[in-house]
Amino acid sequence: MDLLTAILLGIVEGVTEFLPVSSTGHLILAGSLLGVQDKGTATFDIVIQLGAILAVVVLYWQRFWSVAKGLAGGQARSIAFVRNIALGFLPSAVVGLIVYKAVKRLLESPTTVAVALIVGGIAILAIERMVKRVRVESVETMPATTALVIGIVQCLSMIPGVSRSGATIMGALTLGVDRQAAAEFSFFLAVPTMLAASGYDLYKTGAALGEGDWLAIAVGFVVSFLVAIAVIRWFVAVISRHGFAPFAWYRIVVGAVALIALHH
Repeated sequence: MDLLTAILLGIVEGVTEFLPVSSTGHLILAGSLLGVQDKGTATFDIVIQLGAILAVVVLYWQRFWSVAKGLAGGQARSIAFVRNIALGFLPSAVVGLIVYKAVKRLLESPTTVAVALIVGGIAILAIERMVKRVRVESVETMPATTALVIGIVQCLSMIPGVSRSGATIMGALTLGVDRQAAAEFSFFLAVPTMLAASGYDLYKTGAALGEGDWLAIAVGFVVSFLVAIAVIRWFVAVISRHGFAPFAWYRIVVGAVALIALHH
């Protein structure tokens, strides 16, 4: 993979990681378009997501620091925050270990992505119409069972094109979580989830990567971090005003165009 391609894919990752449109799906479609679909690309797609995840740590460092201080002091809110993130992470950690090889194969299928984009877009529109009642307004006040169920729903995002953020946010909304709280829980949940996914993938494939592969990953990581910094706050502002419907229609259009292009 040349550096220009790594930069372009880093931009795609940074823009799409926290939007409910599937960053992995977009990376697969973009990689197919750029002619870089191979087994090494699957590892690149997974690992550069850490750059976008680092953006969450930077933007919300005060929140994380406050939680850390609260844990040291035994504060109930901080304990609830960590408990909920852990419960949300647990299902994907277990399922991911079981279906790792199957997921890697799916990462080579642009058609799977296109179909999942369309189906997911329709699901978002349906959920947006159904969900009205809000019972949870922050990550700290989320019941443990709600966090666990959202974590189970997150497992659907192992299918490329479903979207990790889309699955967790829509799952949260159906359980009565406020829009902004749902988005923030998805952001925070991404940190342990993608750290684990990237670490496990590098453990499995790192020895086979060459110097050029590591350089491409480093470039994609930095670019995705810088772009994600700008996108996260924009995303929270958009959903507060317009909800998730614009992203649903975008998914449907992109999925349809991709299907036509792939099978023309």
